[in-house]
Amino acid sequence: MATRSKNYRKAAERIHDGEIYAPLQAVRLAKETATTKFDSTVEVVFRLGVDPRKADQMVRGTVNLPHGTGKTARVLVFAVGDRATQAIEAGADEVGGDELIEKVAAGYTDFDAAVATPDLMGKVGRLGRVLGPRGLMPNPKTGTVTMDVAKAVNDIKGGRIEFRVDKHSNLHFIIGKTSFDDVRLVENYAAAQEEILRLKPASSKGRYITKATVTTTMGPGIPLDATKTRNLTTEDAS
Repeated sequence: MATRSKNYRKAAERIHDGEIYAPLQAVRLAKETATTKFDSTVEVVFRLGVDPRKADQMVRGTVNLPHGTGKTARVLVFAVGDRATQAIEAGADEVGGDELIEKVAAGYTDFDAAVATPDLMGKVGRLGRVLGPRGLMPNPKTGTVTMDVAKAVNDIKGGRIEFRVDKHSNLHFIIGKTSFDDVRLVENYAAAQEEILRLKPASSKGRYITKATVTTTMGPGIPLDATKTRNLTTEDAS
């Protein structure tokens, strides 16, 4: 623990007080200040100028990252019959109806995403106590309640991420791993940023993204200039 703290302090010293970094600079510095020996996840946090207590200011959506997340997601699908067969052929890790619903109701959550066909949502909806707190509940708005289960599985395994503003107006999303090259990380960031900007609530006034940070697992936060939306893969000093 002492060694990790020392490494963290050393890494944090490379971040200049008061400086806000352009996306390319930020991801490069995040990688250089990563403190773990394993391939860390690179994450971005936006503080949004919204009130998530108001239904019309809840920011939630999905985006397909052009270069994936660096992780193969485990996908569970609630489906029966032909849709179950399609899900299996698409590479779903677990597929089923009543038995799978009972398994999850008992506390099973060893998966990263859940998909369900609309006809089973009456039963799947009762899993809110288990799936809701983990952000795993299938939802039509995120494309995880659908008859096209094959597409949903392919999208998730291909690098689709979900994001949702929390009660503190923070929105977290993954853009890859430290093993990714800088340009791929920035291109993933740009795809997510574009979608989040597109979802700005009409009732939200003032600045939409009030603060942004990029960080790696157990690494220091790098202040990010989220006002930049063009030419992000070029070195552009803040």
